[in-house]
Amino acid sequence: MSAPIVVGVDGSASALTAVQWAAEEAARHRAPLKLVHAFLLPVRGYPEIVLTGHEVREAFAQQGRRWVDEAAATARAAVPDVEVETSVVVDRPAAALIAASHGARSVVLGSRGLGGFSGLLVGSVAVAVAAHGKSPVVVVRDGIRRDGPVVVGVDGSPTSEEAIAFAFAEASLTGAPLTAVIAWTDFLVDSAYDSRFTVDWSQVEDEQQRLLAERLAGWQEKYPDVRVDRVVVHDRPVRALLDAAKDAWLLVVGSHGQGGFAGMLLGSTSQALVHHAPCPLAVVRPTTAQQ
Repeated sequence: MSAPIVVGVDGSASALTAVQWAAEEAARHRAPLKLVHAFLLPVRGYPEIVLTGHEVREAFAQQGRRWVDEAAATARAAVPDVEVETSVVVDRPAAALIAASHGARSVVLGSRGLGGFSGLLVGSVAVAVAAHGKSPVVVVRDGIRRDGPVVVGVDGSPTSEEAIAFAFAEASLTGAPLTAVIAWTDFLVDSAYDSRFTVDWSQVEDEQQRLLAERLAGWQEKYPDVRVDRVVVHDRPVRALLDAAKDAWLLVVGSHGQGGFAGMLLGSTSQALVHHAPCPLAVVRPTTAQQ
């Protein structure tokens, strides 16, 4: 059986949007859908003389079951024959989803849950799972697009290679074009040249074009059906990717790139995109052999 696509469920509208997106993704991959709700018992506000611990736990569990049942109905409304499994566990939501990510095809989350503050762009659970999840993690915002390109950020790092593989597979499954973006700044090329004032910028751009072509070559051979647009831009990676993804169906990045410190779980570019991506964002980690 194919590995499941795991979705975090918390009763929020954002989570139901994520469930709908994940159900359609499960249909494309012929994968089962696993809906997970996790809760912790409150430690204050429930005097023992009014409610016992067992009654509190059962009330939270019942609410969780109602939410996953609602999510299952949402999934089946989007894809009637999708295989759905539900799970309600006592645990911190982020910890439960990170545990579920082991062996999952991907973990899909809404951008913010019931606990989000007004104006908050992304919830703490989404940030934590994107940083620590063992499978690709997809953060879905409101308003699902079903057209537009898949956009992937490329920088030559191992996680970038994993992101390219993920992006090509998604583009091939959906028939979407792929936009591969590589961005460079003055700061990034200083280490390779004596001074930014003596840099031949046309040479730098040629080098970036060559790097992008090398990184894409093998994948274009594997997926000849995918139309690829290459974008090489002199700009900060976050800004370049946000601009490229304005009309995208999916944005794909590695968890951290060339500038990441050893041991860093989520790089500055991927972290910024978790907060601001205008479309569903897939954060792809390296395989165990590359970590």
